[in-house]
Amino acid sequence: MVKKRDQSTIQASFNIIRVGHNYRLINYGDEYIFEVLEIINNEECVVRSLDTLETYHLSDLVLYGKSADFTFEEI
Repeated sequence: MVKKRDQSTIQASFNIIRVGHNYRLINYGDEYIFEVLEIINNEECVVRSLDTLETYHLSDLVLYGKSADFTFEEI
């Protein structure tokens, strides 16, 4: 029997992102592991992928919305 994921579990919010910390984001089956380089405002920051070392904006990862498998956590 497959257990349904409890949506009430507390996970990190974009509001508590800190510069220099590492995070994992899963959205639409894609996993991103990144370090926060700069916080631009409450909803935007510059991040660096720990896999490819590319830099991009966090908003690029949720550009098409948040899927049912959306997970965001500090690692």
